[in-house]
Amino acid sequence: MRAELHPLRALLLTVSGCVNRHQQGVIEYLLEENRVLKEQLKGRKLRLTDDQRRRLAAKAKVLGRRALNRVATIVTPDTLMRWHRKLIARKWTFVAKRVGRPGLMKAIKALIVRMAIENPSWGYCRIQGELQDVGHRVASSTIANVLKVNGIKPAPDRPSSWRTFLRSHWGEVAATDFFTTEVWTPRGLVTFYTLFVIDLKTRRVHIAGSTPKPDADFVAQVARNLTDVIDGFLLGHRFLICDRDTKFTTQFKRILGDAGVDVILTPKRAPNCNAFAERFVLSIKSECLDRMIFFGERRLRDAIGEYLEHYHEERAHQGLGNQHIGQRRMGDGPARCRERLGGLLKCYRRAA
Repeated sequence: MRAELHPLRALLLTVSGCVNRHQQGVIEYLLEENRVLKEQLKGRKLRLTDDQRRRLAAKAKVLGRRALNRVATIVTPDTLMRWHRKLIARKWTFVAKRVGRPGLMKAIKALIVRMAIENPSWGYCRIQGELQDVGHRVASSTIANVLKVNGIKPAPDRPSSWRTFLRSHWGEVAATDFFTTEVWTPRGLVTFYTLFVIDLKTRRVHIAGSTPKPDADFVAQVARNLTDVIDGFLLGHRFLICDRDTKFTTQFKRILGDAGVDVILTPKRAPNCNAFAERFVLSIKSECLDRMIFFGERRLRDAIGEYLEHYHEERAHQGLGNQHIGQRRMGDGPARCRERLGGLLKCYRRAA
């Protein structure tokens, strides 16, 4: 005779069956939802963060591989277990302390490279002495290794930089170049070529001449004027930087050379090597010439003359620390605006 179940036990079995069926339904829904999401990816790789991998790996360890084979849809069981093993390995992995001499600090390495670049004639021992003066004791062999790693040659073979050359001859170097302006004449629109020279130390500019035909005779006469023994702009200068424009003829260079001025040609297609002259061209064009229409050569010369007075006496120069080329007297009266070229050029100063 079959034993009857206790009523309470029967009730528990009934409730447990309902809960299991409900949980199974929830699991089946979640599995189907994961399949739908996986179909939306269309074969694209799912990008998971480290925190998401950690959470999935922790849950996967509890379920085990057999259960994972039944429920995992987005990530395979092997991947989940591999993540779990990596978490365990990371927990028990210790970073060993560095053995041997400590590496050279980045700041000292940067200082060694800086000294070598700014001082091409300094050898390893000279750099070593300078480092001691700033509180760093470094072996000469270490300095040699640092320079070798950074591709810097030893002192005899280390070339001098263009900037170092300019600074070492500051006050004796000038630069020259042409800029063009379109002028309306009775013959129509004519291009005028203006040759100028700039002193690199003071930023003072001299207009050597303007012509629609910058031929050999024109530049030769300019060279004679620049090297005049009385009022030549290049008096006291030893070097003149110019590009490889064919307008700078052999006769032009010979006249300058006879007067003791060496012509330094910039590399091809390297306007940065004549940056001071290029910057003046940008200034005069953007502030004056490109904002005017010129009818006749005389109007062009007047505009250039007005701009030079503004450039030398009234305009602040960033290369000079926002100072002026000429001496500027400061009054204590109200600030007033002075205009040139009909208000195209302006400056402000206090009245006396």
